[in-house]
Amino acid sequence: MLQVNNVSLRFGKKTLFENVNLKFTSGNCYGIIGANGAGKSTFLKLLTGEIDTTTGDIIISKGERISVLKQDHYQYDDMRVLDVVIMGNDRLYKIMKEKEDLYSHTEFSEEDGYRLADLEAEFLDMDGWNAENDAAILLTNLGISDDMFDKKMKDIPVKLRVKVMLASALFGNPDILLLDEPTNSLDIDAISWLEEFLINYSNTVIVVSHDRHFLNNVCTHIVDIDYGKMKMYVGNYDFWYQSSELLLKQMKDANKKKEEKIKELQDFIARFSANASKSKQATSRKKMLEKIELDEIVPSSRKYPYIDFKITKPIGKEILKVVNLEKSVDGKKILNKVSFTVLKGDKIAIISNNDLAKTTLFDILAGVSKFDKGEVIFGKTIEKGYLPQDNSNYFEKDENIIEWISKFYKVDDETHLRSFLGRMLFSGEDVFKSVKVLSGGEKARCMLSKLMLEEPNFLILDEPTNHLDLESITSLNKGLENFGGEIIMTTRDHELNQTVCNRIIEILDDGSIIDRRLTFDEYYDRKKSS
Repeated sequence: MLQVNNVSLRFGKKTLFENVNLKFTSGNCYGIIGANGAGKSTFLKLLTGEIDTTTGDIIISKGERISVLKQDHYQYDDMRVLDVVIMGNDRLYKIMKEKEDLYSHTEFSEEDGYRLADLEAEFLDMDGWNAENDAAILLTNLGISDDMFDKKMKDIPVKLRVKVMLASALFGNPDILLLDEPTNSLDIDAISWLEEFLINYSNTVIVVSHDRHFLNNVCTHIVDIDYGKMKMYVGNYDFWYQSSELLLKQMKDANKKKEEKIKELQDFIARFSANASKSKQATSRKKMLEKIELDEIVPSSRKYPYIDFKITKPIGKEILKVVNLEKSVDGKKILNKVSFTVLKGDKIAIISNNDLAKTTLFDILAGVSKFDKGEVIFGKTIEKGYLPQDNSNYFEKDENIIEWISKFYKVDDETHLRSFLGRMLFSGEDVFKSVKVLSGGEKARCMLSKLMLEEPNFLILDEPTNHLDLESITSLNKGLENFGGEIIMTTRDHELNQTVCNRIIEILDDGSIIDRRLTFDEYYDRKKSS
């Protein structure tokens, strides 16, 4: 069991948390949610002891082990993949290393013998003889082939290193498992396996994630961070969202009725307080008035940008035709005779384990990259809008946000632009911030602003949820659902795929495609059962 008792955390004059009291118990999965900057990752660091509390205590039941998903895989560059996984159980790994060192001694002392006996007994209790096999099973389930197990971390792809770090966190059945954005960079199969793993996990899990579908599938509780307060709800993310919205509505409705009653009493008192025959009734109503208290409705720190893609140019019958498209990178063919036609109303999800293939296809469709063979034919009425995964080259000049965005708006109207940026959460002096110092989330909102102002009728979106918080993702989801044009996009956000897309194109390992007209859930279920 993990308990948080009266915990506060302050950095100078800034209070991040105040008087937090929570209890986390075995068999439950707790999703930590809150606006960007609310302190989700910082809270996990408090639980591990990486950061000390300003006041209060964090109590862990005696003998329980905490495991945390580490983000920096580069510090393990010279370590063997299997060793990195086993290292997730720090005590077991140290025993293995000490045993290895003692057995390497050319002269073996009596003291060495006693020490080895103690280590072997502890090693046996920790099921150490199965450590490498258990680590291999985790890696295999996450889609890492056995030819990678004995390689050094620096010699395997970055995408696989992320999976190794996840396997390390999961290794050895920790009592308390802390996961910060565990689905980042995972493919569909790995996410599906992780969901099943956590659903069946018998110990305590605390997870931070922007993936709504993941939170809905694995969480039994939601912990909401808002203005330094933390409140726990029973249920998954959707239940929290619906219940918190309902609670807010009920409080507003109750306050409205109270305000009407207050007005009624005030009117009576004003009319009859000077009337001798009504004075007792007026006094009685004054007492009633004093007892009425409005519920305090604290505004949330959450802010939802307004995302709405308008179309000004009508779309003709011909939209996009791709014929026998081929592209090789570094001598390897990543797109192989790719052919498909986009029809009216199509919203297509591009799925692939090969991120380079997806991004290359998007760059080709956007006209950013050339292809080797084939044809890409857009209809004459089509106006493309491209949201690249890497937007760094858009923010190289030292200019403020209002200067940056004005380049993409056809009308010279700063008032309109400032109003527009306000809806995208850039208000007041924010619009004068240099684009070179913006956070990833701010740059993502700038790119979405650019896309809306361009008013395209065909959207090409490469991982559009990257760097966005849950509120921005929710707004983007609604905007894409309401979009009247055609979409080709790739995203790891399950909810976005399911609610927006009606067609799936999968790029296979050989660069060819499978084109299916079905929902993402239907595709996902087929993948899990195959």
